[in-house]
Amino acid sequence: MNQLEWQKSSFSGGGEGECVELANGAAGHVHLRESDRPTEITTVAPGALYELLRTLKADDAPTLRG
Repeated sequence: MNQLEWQKSSFSGGGEGECVELANGAAGHVHLRESDRPTEITTVAPGALYELLRTLKADDAPTLRG
């Protein structure tokens, strides 16, 4: 993967290892990673990321359990 320019999410916590980072990729895709695991990268289409964020922000979004 070419050198990507990672940007920290403005919603991430202030501590080390608590950051979600995003980078623009080829063909308009968006790359996501956690700063404490920089080699584990997820790639998504912008529309899919938008729908995920829209669903999570919605009042009726299901609770995620881990």
